[in-house]
Order: sequence, then structure tokens, then C-alpha cells
Amino acid sequence: MNNPLEIYTFQPQPQPQPQPQPEGLLTPDSKPQITVVLAQFDDANFIHEQLQSIESQEGVNVHLLICSDGGIEPEYSELFCANERSAITKAEVRRNTRNLGFAKNFLVNAKSAPKSEFYSFSDQDDIWLSTKLERAINKIKLHPQNLPILYCARTQITDASAQEDLGFSPKFTKTPSFRNALVQNIGGGNTMVMNQAAWDLVTKLDQSDSVISHDWWSYQIVSGAGGIVIYDDVPSMKYRQHNKNLVGANDNWRARAHRIEALFQGRFKDWNEVNLQALKANESLLTETNKRVMQDFAVARNSGLFKRLFLFWRSGVYRQTVLGNLGLIFGILINRV
Repeated sequence: MNNPLEIYTFQPQPQPQPQPQPEGLLTPDSKPQITVVLAQFDDANFIHEQLQSIESQEGVNVHLLICSDGGIEPEYSELFCANERSAITKAEVRRNTRNLGFAKNFLVNAKSAPKSEFYSFSDQDDIWLSTKLERAINKIKLHPQNLPILYCARTQITDASAQEDLGFSPKFTKTPSFRNALVQNIGGGNTMVMNQAAWDLVTKLDQSDSVISHDWWSYQIVSGAGGIVIYDDVPSMKYRQHNKNLVGANDNWRARAHRIEALFQGRFKDWNEVNLQALKANESLLTETNKRVMQDFAVARNSGLFKRLFLFWRSGVYRQTVLGNLGLIFGILINRV
């Protein structure tokens, strides 16, 4: 397979040399290093504000990897602020030699992302609060770092200008798990932060494999492998709702109607088939319990009504809300799961 990447680097504003600090104070070198993989495609009207919000991150050093998937590109050298206190210590831009689509743009570039202590995905049109990455890393550090750990969170939804608040993404209360991940993604990729063990799992996916989205895949494979998934109900970023979003905010009745339509038209069943193929290709990464869950789920989807109902029940799959579970049961009954 030809290499789909063309790589060049851009060095942000030179960082000042750190001055000696009184004992006990943090220096730039003592901050955790995080690689941020930012996907860019076509319309880059909002990317300047997102880069500013990444530059303004507190308590971290950021290695920024911008992955351009075609269309209209900004002039990156003009986007970075002349901010000598920028959290971005290094930036790299990769231009895909062919269009990969949003999920593969993230995952193909993530495979060869610069090594760090932590990793994060970023969209091009959000605005991060200054403590977003630091908050996520502090929560990850509460757990053993030899385990795969994935952090995700709610988002604050705004209009396209990011001036008018439109509410928040749904607040989920049930425990994240592989049984939930099989039928629902609870965290947007733009909120996700991972340690090295989780990142290694996410990037095991072969380039020939397909998934519906990079974030849903991340939730499935980390939970399936027995990792820890942290769901934070405190938003730390602004998500712009506009007509060019590839994935909507998932927060209103229109979004629910769209999911019902997807169920009836069989798209939800198709999505599950795509994700199952990727999981089966990486079955060796799953725990024995989750292998059995996946097997029950897979067989149930192609079984008659009574066997289907039994196997779905035994698999234990669930969604996060009452309405979501009612929709899931109905989908099982009409064989659209």
C-alpha cells in the first residue's frame, strides 16, 4: 500500500529558555507531555480559535499533530499566536496524499503520532477551556498507569459563533463498559484523552479495517480489553453546532429522531456490522468475558426471534438512558440491531 501521508513540520514561536525556579515550583519540563492529534478538512473558518485554545492549555506541554485530509487548507504559519507562554512546544502538519475520511484520518495518523505520556484527539472547530487537558490527565493519574485508561467528557454546546450557549451534551449515569460500547458511544473523540496503554490498543487497528468512528472504536476496544473508561460529567470544551459538523451534538429531539430513522432504515444494524468486523479482527485483545459478550451479540443479530431475544439478554448490552434502552429493545424485536 502506498504511503497516504505527506509530512512537513512547522515550529511554533520559539519558546523562551526556562528561568531557574524556586524549589518546589513546576518548570516546563516537569509538565506532562501530551500529543494532540487534530484532524483538519476543508472549511477551516474556526481552526484559529481552536489553536489558540490549545496554546492556552494549562499545566501541560503539547506536541501538536495536524492531519490535513484535503480541501481548503489554512496557512498554518499564520495561525499560531506569537505567545511566548504557549503550551504548544512543537507542531507537525501531515497532508494526506488521498482523502481518508474523518475516522481514518485520525486513526492512520495516530499510528505514527509522536510518543508522549498522554494522547488526545481534537476537532478543528471546537474551543477548549484552559484546564481541559490538565483535568483529564489528573483524573487518569488516579488509576494504575499500566492499565489502559480512556477519559471522555460532556461538552458545552454553542452556536456557530460560539457566543450563544445552547445547553450541554447528555449526562450519562450508568457505568461505562464493553456491553454499553457495543451499542452506544458515550464520549466524543474531541473530549478523549488516553494514556500510552490505551493509545496502543486504539492504534492496533489495521489500515485495511474500517470502523464507523474513531471515538466509538476507542470506547469499544479500551473497554473490551479490560481498560478503565472515565466519563466526566463536567464539560471542559465548547462544541460548535453548525451545518458542517460531521457528527451532531446528540442533545435534542432532532438527534433522537435521526437515531430512530437510522434504526428503521437499517443503518444502525450496518454500523454494528462494521464495528463487529473490526472487533473480530482484534479479538485477541479482548478479555475472555468480553469475547463471550461479543459472540452472543454477533450470533443474536442473525438468529430467529426467540434465540435473538435470549442471546441479547445474555450478552447484557445496554444503552445509557431509559428511552435509549426502549429503542434498543424495539430494534432487537424488529431485527435492526
